Amino acid sequence: GLTKEKLTAIVSTGYGRNRVEDRLCAVTEITCHARGILAFYPETRVLIDIGGQDSKAILLDAGGRVTDFAMNDKCAAGTGRFLEAMARALQVDIDEMGGLDKDARAGLTISSMCTVFAESEVVSLIAGGTPVNEIVHGLNRSIASRTVSLVKRVAADMNGLTVAMSGGVARNTGVVRAISEALGGAGVLVPELPDTVGA
Repeated sequence: GLTKEKLTAIVSTGYGRNRVEDRLCAVTEITCHARGILAFYPETRVLIDIGGQDSKAILLDAGGRVTDFAMNDKCAAGTGRFLEAMARALQVDIDEMGGLDKDARAGLTISSMCTVFAESEVVSLIAGGTPVNEIVHGLNRSIASRTVSLVKRVAADMNGLTVAMSGGVARNTGVVRAISEALGGAGVLVPELPDTVGA
């Protein structure tokens, strides 16, 4: 419901940030997510941002400035797009995936993080009678493993560092839980609307 007259300024971010007309400035999404998470959790030192297209690990100093980051932007592995493809293969709603890994015990690992190969692997597991909760748990563990590798690139020593998560994938409680476990049980803070943190 906003009109242009009511806006003080337009700041753009994301992949298309330089295409927004009449913007005051364009800011990288790394900076936007870092500043955004501090509004929710000022104690954050490591931010994991997993969106539809890429995933990032961002290291912040005590003043909230970005000191380092690592990014997976070469393929969709472990991103929202990856999860959407897996939900299709499992024939489940993407919004329901977060709770589908409950009571999984087998410790299944999805060996491929390439979306196409992982989808084939999931279809084979379904055909072989593997329960959906075990497959989802395996997917979550695979995403967590890949994400923690990014985190270790920016913070080899996680001791005492508060971790938070932003991006749409943070709505998936199963992925958040798997990342927390992969980080040694350290809690991962997630704001109520994680996909709007950059805004």
